[in-house]
Amino acid sequence: MNRFEYIKAPSVGEAIKMMNSTVPEAIINANKGGAHIVKAAGVDLLDLIKEGVVSPDRVIDLRQIPGLDKLNFDQQNGLSFGPMVTIATLAENKEVYKNYRALHEATAHAATPQIRNMATMGGNLMQRPRCWYFRSEGHHCLKKGGDVCFAQKGQNQLHAIFDTQICPCVHPSSIATALVAFDAKVELSGPDGKRNLLLSEFFTLPEANVTCENNAQSKEIITNITLPVLKPGTRSFYIKQGQRESYDWSMGDVAVVLEMEGKQCKTARIVLGAAAPVPMRASKAEALLKGKTITEKLAAKAGELAVEGATPMEHNHYKIQLFKTLVKRSILAAV
Repeated sequence: MNRFEYIKAPSVGEAIKMMNSTVPEAIINANKGGAHIVKAAGVDLLDLIKEGVVSPDRVIDLRQIPGLDKLNFDQQNGLSFGPMVTIATLAENKEVYKNYRALHEATAHAATPQIRNMATMGGNLMQRPRCWYFRSEGHHCLKKGGDVCFAQKGQNQLHAIFDTQICPCVHPSSIATALVAFDAKVELSGPDGKRNLLLSEFFTLPEANVTCENNAQSKEIITNITLPVLKPGTRSFYIKQGQRESYDWSMGDVAVVLEMEGKQCKTARIVLGAAAPVPMRASKAEALLKGKTITEKLAAKAGELAVEGATPMEHNHYKIQLFKTLVKRSILAAV
């Protein structure tokens, strides 16, 4: 592990300034000009440093900044929480359980209880892919600036089945699947002020920039996440499938948010996680449900449409049937 400068930021403004300021020359030389990195709990960052993926000059700790760990809910503005809110805090919040069931299920099934009590939502959304080639110091892949994607012909059983042409990694945040289904937004703060993005627009495909997974600028920090007030009759559900129940990365997960009027579906949002490099809307499946009464046959058809156009790789054809089943079960469980 290379030497780096560690600083506790007293405010968001100071953290942004620290990303702009210089680092002692001896540290820069040792790290060959590594980046300034913002950390929350540092769960993923420590892994990335140990795996040789990053060699930061400076690590800026945000945990001391007041207000970034606040969670609020009201019937007029919906749910909002800062990036320092832990996964456990969301999982245990009564308003989240009552109003955003799919988010509750996603947070309750993320990682282990120990990690949920430590890991923050900002870090969860900003974590890097868990592709073993990206995480391997011995593989200089496309995502690390190389010219080869080793997953294309290698071990790709946990990789994407959509948008696989450039880099078939999947976003590691299963919680993001539920957040996108609820039309969540992220607030980014940087040198030029604040801006808000839909979470679905925050994540980017490899074709936009294979070395990066989101639209945050180099000196921007996530300072808030918001979910809108849900319309009356809205119901939701989330299912995650892993090889083990305890502490396992998602093989596939699905979040469904349905606006119901009696037994009829007015609108639907269906999002697939670990199916593509970003949480992916199943738009054809959503359109099928609109204006119809939910039945087991209709839910099964939605599952079929959700994987239409998929291009599975050598070792992950199983994900086709997996997502068909997860979409069907999620829809039926939501209603």
